[in-house]
Amino acid sequence: MKISWIKYEKDTKSFRLPQALGFDVFSLQDLEKTDETMKELIGKNYDTIILSNEVAGFSEDIIKKYQKDKNVKIVISLDKD
Repeated sequence: MKISWIKYEKDTKSFRLPQALGFDVFSLQDLEKTDETMKELIGKNYDTIILSNEVAGFSEDIIKKYQKDKNVKIVISLDKD
């Protein structure tokens, strides 16, 4: 199982623990590239992708394409606010 986390570059609160432990946390400079980044990760055999809530709002493919895909799990992280 390969897990990745995707957050906005300016988001300093999300996924600090996984990043500190050396897990694959990707920071996006442009939120419009969310779907492109997800496709790249899936192409690299990541089967679980966890998105910050802010990043998830910029993806058009999350619900449409991956909702029923049994090979890829998309998780949207809840805000702590």
